[in-house]
Formats: sequence, structure tokens, C-alpha cells
Amino acid sequence: METCAGLCPGLHLSLGIWVIIAAQTLQNARAEITCASCQTPVQLHLEELKPGIGADPTEEPSSLKSIRVEFRELAGMDGDHEPGVSAEDAPQFLQDVSLDGVSAQEDSAAPSGKSVRGAEAAAPLRAKRSGPEFAELSERGLTGRSGVDVGASEERGFMVDGHRQGRSEFRWNRDEGRGNNRQDEPKLTGSTFALTGDSAHNHAVVYWSGQNSSVILILTKLYDFHIGSVTESTLWRSTDYGSTYERMNDKVGSKTVLSYLYVCPTNKRKIMVLTDPEFESSVLISTDEGASFQKYRLTFYVLSLLFHPTEEDWALAYSHDQKLYSSVDFGRKWQLIHEHVTPNRFYWSVAGLDKEPDLVHMEAHTPDGNVQYVTCRAQTCTEANRNYPFSGYIDISSLVVQDDYIFIQVPTSGRASYYVSYKRDSFIQIKLPKYSLPKDLHIVSTDEKQVFAAVQEWNQNDTYNLYLSDTRGIYFILAMENVKTTRGIGGNQMLDLYEVAGIKGMLIANKRQDNQVKTYITYNKGRDWRLLQAPSADLDGNDIHCVLPFCSLHLQLQMSENPYLSGTISTKSSAPGIIVATGNIGAELLYNNVGMFVSSDAGNSWRQVFEEEHNVWFLDKGGALMAVKQPSVPTRHLWISFDEGRQWTQHSFSSVPLFVDGVLVEAGAENQIMTFFGHFSHRSEWQLIKIDYKSIFSRKCTEEDYQTWHLHNQGEPCVMGQKQIYMKRRPGNYCMLGRDYSRILSAESCICRAHDFECDYGYERRSDGNCRPAFWFNPSTVSRSCSQGQNYLNSTGYRKVVLNNCTKGVKEMYTARKQQCPNRPPKGLLLTTKDGKLTANLGSNVTFLVHLDEGDSLRTNIQLDFGDGTAVSYSNLSWTEEGIKHVYKSAGIFRVTALAENLLGYDATTLFLHVTCPVEHVQLLAPFVVIRNKEVNITAVVLPSHSRTVTYFWWLGNNTEPVITLDGSISHTFLSEGMHTITVQVSAANSILQDTKTIAVKEFFKSLLLSFSPNLDEFNPDIPEWRQDVGRVIKKALLQVSDFPEEQLLVAVFPGVPTAAELFLLPHKNQSEGKKKSEEEEELERASDVIVSALNQNLVEFELKPGVRVIVYNTQLTLAPLVDSSPRHSSSAMLMLLSVVFLGLAVFLIYKFKRKIPWINIYAEVSQEKEQEMIGSVGQGDSTPKITLSEFSTSKELMDKELDARVKRGVGNACESTREIPNCTSV
Repeated sequence: METCAGLCPGLHLSLGIWVIIAAQTLQNARAEITCASCQTPVQLHLEELKPGIGADPTEEPSSLKSIRVEFRELAGMDGDHEPGVSAEDAPQFLQDVSLDGVSAQEDSAAPSGKSVRGAEAAAPLRAKRSGPEFAELSERGLTGRSGVDVGASEERGFMVDGHRQGRSEFRWNRDEGRGNNRQDEPKLTGSTFALTGDSAHNHAVVYWSGQNSSVILILTKLYDFHIGSVTESTLWRSTDYGSTYERMNDKVGSKTVLSYLYVCPTNKRKIMVLTDPEFESSVLISTDEGASFQKYRLTFYVLSLLFHPTEEDWALAYSHDQKLYSSVDFGRKWQLIHEHVTPNRFYWSVAGLDKEPDLVHMEAHTPDGNVQYVTCRAQTCTEANRNYPFSGYIDISSLVVQDDYIFIQVPTSGRASYYVSYKRDSFIQIKLPKYSLPKDLHIVSTDEKQVFAAVQEWNQNDTYNLYLSDTRGIYFILAMENVKTTRGIGGNQMLDLYEVAGIKGMLIANKRQDNQVKTYITYNKGRDWRLLQAPSADLDGNDIHCVLPFCSLHLQLQMSENPYLSGTISTKSSAPGIIVATGNIGAELLYNNVGMFVSSDAGNSWRQVFEEEHNVWFLDKGGALMAVKQPSVPTRHLWISFDEGRQWTQHSFSSVPLFVDGVLVEAGAENQIMTFFGHFSHRSEWQLIKIDYKSIFSRKCTEEDYQTWHLHNQGEPCVMGQKQIYMKRRPGNYCMLGRDYSRILSAESCICRAHDFECDYGYERRSDGNCRPAFWFNPSTVSRSCSQGQNYLNSTGYRKVVLNNCTKGVKEMYTARKQQCPNRPPKGLLLTTKDGKLTANLGSNVTFLVHLDEGDSLRTNIQLDFGDGTAVSYSNLSWTEEGIKHVYKSAGIFRVTALAENLLGYDATTLFLHVTCPVEHVQLLAPFVVIRNKEVNITAVVLPSHSRTVTYFWWLGNNTEPVITLDGSISHTFLSEGMHTITVQVSAANSILQDTKTIAVKEFFKSLLLSFSPNLDEFNPDIPEWRQDVGRVIKKALLQVSDFPEEQLLVAVFPGVPTAAELFLLPHKNQSEGKKKSEEEEELERASDVIVSALNQNLVEFELKPGVRVIVYNTQLTLAPLVDSSPRHSSSAMLMLLSVVFLGLAVFLIYKFKRKIPWINIYAEVSQEKEQEMIGSVGQGDSTPKITLSEFSTSKELMDKELDARVKRGVGNACESTREIPNCTSV
């Protein structure tokens, strides 16, 4: 077992088992966008999101399948995510998030500060989900399926067992670099509890509700990686903050195997525990913090849960078969909402935006495989009650409902198109700079009245560009280029972007530049960035000569894969200005020779505190710092600082070194308790060490223990348009805060200056610092919604940074100016379909969108010609905002033309739309036998008939590449004798059909038309297989009356009834090498005479089934009996008689007018003719007229002739064959 997160050495196998500690539920469980709202380092996960959010986190890494970048927001956090979960802030249920798919657990690890995390990618947007109650630790490390929703938690940590009452040993001073004994050190008190009997269990879920509750629940499990399920479990409960635990298996059922634990975010006394579905599918419900449980059977397997943000009994459950259920009684009863819902793409309503509190937003699949955005009420989600806020289809895994915004991605044939709805208004396409051309887009954050988006552009591979939107989320501008990504454990990628907790507008990012990565900081949301100033001295007091810009401080901005160990950077909203991070000093970011650095003034100055990497947590609401060395080896010491990292005191928390799996910090608002979770050895039980660190404080803080702190940016007091003064505890005072103490004492608005404004959409900042129009942007463009007599805001090229509070100054100069709308002709007319496609199915509703870049929309007439003889006209453009719908009643390619016209001019545009319908049937018409070196016509008849919308692919003979045509016929010359295969594929719309025929190619041949006694028609199902089988039986019967070689006989049965066939007598394969041609012809003539004689004497017959004998006739008026002695055949005989009459008439007309027949067979070579000709089958005489064969007739004529041919099968050899070509039996 490998150590996870470097917790244990090679011998310590079980320490690789990550433990999930769910410290507390989010106060508001909200869906996350595929991002970390900049509250945590942004993580881009390469792991594919599994269908089950709540799936067991122990699954092997083999489950990772595709790479996608995703950003998640840590919902509910008020600005900080610290790795050590605070029970009152920590999430109480997992929220798996994915725009492309990762588990919420990984998100939940966020340290204090907004560390923006991303995940694997699909689609561009992802949402946060409740997975099993807490993050989990496994033998292979933190799994990506379930995770703690850190969105709400400021502090998170693992509960690690430890030892009893450690005592502080010495104090470490930065200036001295060594520890000094202190006799008056406050002592740590604690207790240790071992989960006896669970040494084999390799997963643990720990829940501490906080809010002054003393209850802790621990679920340990044995996950079998070979069978992929939980085989054993134990539920433990403590009512004294973890001093002692009670085994609860008897209360839930001694044989019940539990898999996941969920806690209601709005009432932490309510708990759901799921059983493992391999044994039974049930839910155990408790309303008294796990003191008692009631079991309810489930008819489905829950993969994830999403609790309502305000209603404690409401929950959504996602099942293994992609069904979404709702419950309004905390899981006792469930009702189906919708089938075929995309994993992690369902959301509860947002208060203040959605009218119904039980409204559910979801992404659902249609029967034809498309994806739609659907809304309905949880308990009345019938088809009639469903709404579709976006009328078209969307990309899979692209729906994100977050705060004021809803995001979708629309499938297009070329570039990706992203749409946003602000405060539930209609969807508007997101506007990125024209040539950003995103390969991938993820929403990073939406919680500061604007949208942060990470975009990987067409020329980027391992970096992303950071964009910021306006308040409505429509117009995006570039904030930073080439933000670095880092590959984490399990293939996850993390975006090196971190939002500092507690200070609005402050971000830290790692940027790749000239093959180097450097760390930059901004105080105004990316308007300006600068390098970090390195410390002036090292730990030993030696001067550090590091001169900007050649040398600076660089920080690692990754979150820990283990949510209860510190990441490489930590901040906390209750301790504004304090930043603790791992980094190095030099020209670029490195990952060796790193140290720990602390800033007490929001990144303006830094000092080094450790030479090695440590896990650091905030204690006492941020009043103190606790550090534990990176646990690659067992430890029993921790360090605490009361002066923002300047001095540290060392304490012992265990008498025996502990492999630390995690730390849970501050379980309650009114207590000072932390819990270590880990193992003494690889064979030991789970150890829980509860520590009450109240004893390290000498007293409670008073007013004199606080001081003011002025936020500034390198001496500039105005940050985000304000002068902000905070109250903080004086460094070095050993007093206890108990509650959040940090607050803004005063916030005075500043006079607006240039750095309070960023470049507006379409503008770029030049080297002189001014914003100028980009080469692709026309600043004189006026919105088409601007009508004569109205006013519009004309941009100055600048816009105020969102949430910047400056006033006056240059505000008026940089703010957009109100101007009167000018009169102008229409310009930039664009016509598209709503789904962006140039194809449509016959009979479907096609919605056309008309866009006009310039022109008075209220005074511009719009005309639209659909190209099928219909057109519409609108007096102004406003009538076309919802699109213009039209239904085509025939297939074809239609020229659709739009015209915009007003008194000053006009503009027009054209679109060619392919209207198609699926091909239902294709039949290949070709002769059975053809003459070598003679051109033959081959036709494919398609039903229903299509006009210009069908593509034909022809494979002729041994050709490996097809001949592609838009016509249903083709001419071909076979150059060699033998059996040749012809295949045609017909493509129309989304359907492809195929038919294949085999043709015999010879120098010459003889043929006879055959008919049968009428009783054969009663058993003719008219399918190719039946015709082939009957052809083989006829051939066998003919061989019994003739000694002609079997391989030179070919029998082809025609489709339809009356049943008819044609017999071909072929020359020997090696005729050219053996007998002369004349001799071979004489041999064929003799064989023909023998067969005709046998047919005329009714000697050829076969038994179709017992009691049913079929006689084969030569088709001649004198030989084929017209009336059967049996009464049941009289009608068939009469039909044959009539068919002879009609066929004779048809032959006469053909001869008279020499009509060109498309599928006439070529039976013999005719020389000295300019046009290809057909000679009838060799028969009684040579007086058969020659029929000229040229181009094919229309499809309608072909079908008419096919019907006519079916009544012409009673004529002798003298008649030309125009019947439908049947399947033929191979020789």
C-alpha cells in the first residue's frame, strides 16, 4: 500500500488510506459551476466524471478515461478554504462537480482562500453535487468520486487519532533558528481512541457537525478492489467530541453493509446513510444525529444526492440508470422526476430568481440522442408541466446553474458557442474577443457579480487565459494570458490561480512566460499584475539580494489532494492579510529547495518561516497558526505561532509518533478542539487523537488586544476604490478570540483614477497604458436595438472594474457617454438556423435567425424567402427575435434569402439549406449477365425518392475506392470475364442503406425465360432469400434433364408475382483457350434445345413442400398452359393471359418508338454500332428487333416500367426483357 500525500514511508502501508472527514455541511448547498469560485486554487481534473457522484471513491485509477479541464467553485465559502475543516464551516455532504467530470471531494480540499479548482472537461461548465457525506481517503489517495463540498467550509481537516496529553517542549524563534526551552508553556490536553476491530478497513468517513454539537460519526469500510464494492462496514458515534466512541452496527443492523453517509446542510441533526447495493438497496434515516435509525427500502441505487438549500426535507437523488428522483420527506418516499438525465447536471431553484422553490433545473436526453435544458417542479414533473427555457439542443454536460447565471454550450459544426442567461432572462451568446477561438472554456467563479472564465485557446496546450465578464456575463475581456496548469495525482490538472480570502479583488496566479513560470499578484481583479517582492533576509538573518524583475518570490498554488491536509497556499477570511504558502526565491518557480513563506500585509512583504514544506492551519478563528511537518515520516510534534509566523512554539500532541492522515480543526464555534486522524503503524487500528488546545491561551482577548491594520498595495491605500481599515489581534498576544473577530473598521471611498478602470470589450491596452480598439473591432458600430429618437451608451474604451467603489475623479471621463442613435442603413445582415446546422429533416420545424450588426431595427423591413415558393415579411427586426419558423414539405436543397431594407439602403444574405429524409429502401438494378468490354448501365432505385439530397457510393468489381455520384445511375465496362460484385451505398440525412448484386461477365451466352405452375405464387413471400433458394431448386431440377455442366448454369428468379425466372447458359470459363467460339455457341445451342424440349414436355419439376409440386415451363404461348384443371388456378391463368396481351402491346410500342430502356440486359456483343444496343435472349429465332440503350429514365418512369414488367412475363424469347432485375443464383 502506497503512502498517500507522502504521509508514510515505504513500510507504512495503511497510511496510504486517505480518510474523509466531513466536518460540517455547507450552510447553503449550491450548485457549483465547474469551478472553484476563485476561492480555492483552480483545479483542472483530467479524471472522467463517473455517472455516480456518490460512487465509491475507492475505485481504481483505471476509471480515468478522458481528459477534460474543469473549474469548481467551493460553494458556501465566505472567502476562505482552509485545509482543516472547521466543524461549523465544513461541508456535511460531498458535492461532486464536473463540467467534464470530477468528484467534489477533490474540490472539497480547498484551503482557506478561494483557490479555484477545475476538473476534467466536457463541456464547458460544471456543477457541484452532494456526493456521499464527506471526502474519503483510500489506499490510493483521495479519490475523485466522492468529496466534501468545501464550498461552505472555511477550515477543514482530518480527524487523526493521536495520543494522550502531549506537552509543549520548546519554542522556535525565527531569528535564532533553534528552539528555546520555556517553562511556562501552556500544555496541550487530549485523549486517544482506537477504532478496535477496524484495522482491515481501508476507508473512513468522519463527520463532525459542529455548531456546538458534541456528536462525531465515523463510517469505516473495507472496500474490495477486485469486486469493486464494500464488503464490511462499521458505524461509530461519539457524543463527547471524540473522547469515546460507540459501535452502532447493532442499531443499523449487524449484517447491514453501509456505503455512504450524508448530512442535511440545513439541519445537521438529520442524517442519511446508504447501504451497499450489492447487498441491499436501502436508506437509513436519523433525525437525532445518529442516535437511532429507521430503514426504508429503495427501488433504485443512489449515486448522488443534492439537498435543497433551504428546505431541510427536500432532496434530489440520481440513480445508477440515469434517473432523477425527488423526495419531500427526507428520503422516506421518492418520486421519479425525469429519465436520461446527465450526471451532475441537475440543480435546485435559486432563491430570488426562480418563482417556485421546488423548481428543478436539469439536462436531459431526448429519445433521438440530443440533449435539452429542462425545468419542472419536483413533484409534478409530467411532460405537460415541463418547460424548455432554451428551445434548441445543447451540448452534453454543459448546463450550469450558478448564482445569477445559467450557462449552456450549443452544438455547432465549427466553433463552440456559449450562451448565458442573467437573472433568468433570455439566453444571449457570450462574447469573447473575436479571435480567442476557444478549444475549452470553464467557468471559474460567479460570486462577485461577474463571471471569471478560463479559456484554452486554439494555440494553447498546457496553459489557459483568464477572462472577466461584465455584470451580465456577456462581454469578456482578457485578465491574464498563459496561466499555468499543474498535473496532479490521478491525472488531475490544476490551474495555478488563487483568490485570497477576505480581500476583495486580490488574486495570485502563476504565468508561463518565455519558458519560465513566475508568480504574479493583483489587487484589482486582474487589471494590473506585478511580481512578488522576495524577503530581504533568510532564516539565519543573512541578506537576500533579489532584485525585481530579474528575481522574485514564486509560490506554489496547488491544493492538497487530501482535503484535510494543507495545500501549498492558505488564507482565511477571518484573518485578512495573512497568506501562508510554499515557494522559492529566484528567476522562476521551482519545485525543489522550497520553503514556507508568510505575508502579514496581504502580499506586500514576505518572510520565510520554515526551510521545509509544512501543513499549516489557522486556529482560533485565524488568531493563531499551527504547522505540522509534511508527514512523510511519523511525527508527534506540532508548532503554533501567535504572531503571524514570526515565532513558533513546539508542542507534543502524541507520546508515540503518528502517521498523520489528516486534521480536523475547530469542530465547534465555542470550543478549541482539533482532532488528528492516523495510524501508529501499518498494522494498527485507526487512531483518533482529540486535542483541546484551550490551555495554550492565557486568557480571553479584550479590546486592548486588538489593533488596526490598513490594507494597501505597495503603499497605495486605495484598493478596489476604497481605503479599508481592519481590526486584528496584536501579534504575540496569547489571548483567545473564541469567535470571528476580524472586521472592517472603516471603508472610505477613493477618488477614481485610471487603475480603477479596465479596457472595455473590443479594446486592448497598449504599451502607453491606454485602451485602443482591437484590429477586429469597429468602435463606431451601434447596436441594432438603437432606434431613431433613442439614446445609447457609447463606450470610451474603458469600463469600471466590477465592485470597485471609487467615486468622482476620472469616473465621468472614462464612463460610457449617452448619445443619440443615428440614422443608418442596414449593414452586417446574417442569416443562420437556430441550431447552427445547414441541414434539416423533412417535416421538421426549421427556425431561422436574422442578425443585423447595424441599422435601425424598428425601422428596417425584413423579408425572408424560404426557397420553396413561400416567403414572409416583417415590418421591423423586433418581430424576428424569437426566430422565424418554417416547415419544408419536400426534400431538396433550398436557397433561403434574407433582405433587410430601410429608407437609407439595404443588405441581403443567402443560406443554402439541405432538407433531407431518411432512405427507407434501395434496390440495385443491373443485368445478370453482360458482355465483356461492353458498357452496361446500373441503376439504384431509392424509396422514397429524393431530389439532389442523396449521395451514391459505388463499388464496382474489385475496386477498393468507391465512385461517388449524385445521380442514381452509372455506366461501367467490365474488362475481364468472371463473376463481378457490384455494391451501392445510398446516404441521405443520417441513414445509409446498401444493396449488392453479382454479375456474370462473358463473351456470349444463351438465355431462356421460365414460368411456373400457378401454385408457386401462393408460397412466394417476395423476399431475396426465398428467390435465391428457389433458384437453387430450379437449377437442381434442370440438371436432372440435362448433362450441361452445373457451373455453366445460372438461374435468376424475378421479384414479384406471378413468379418468373430466367435461365442463362454460359460458355466454359476457359473458352478462349479451348474450343473455338463457334463450337462453343453450337454447344450452347444444343444444350438449349435439350432443356427447351424437357420444359415443353413438363419434365422439369420440383417439390416445394410435401404435396406441393411445381412444374417449370418455357415461357411461350404454345407451351405454357393458360388454364389449370384446378379451379383455384383459374384466376392466375387469366392474369397470365392478360399479362401476355399487355406485354405484347408494350413490345410493339418499344419497337415502334425505339424507347430507351435503362435496365435492359446486354446479352451479346454487337459490333459496328455507335450506341450501346441490346440483343434479346437467345431463343427460337433471330428476328428480334434491336433496341437502342442510352440514358436512364427518370425515377418515376423507372417505377412505372417496373410495374409494367411484372405483367410481361408470358412472352417468348422474341421479347426484350424490361423486368426488374432479380437477385441471381451464383454459378
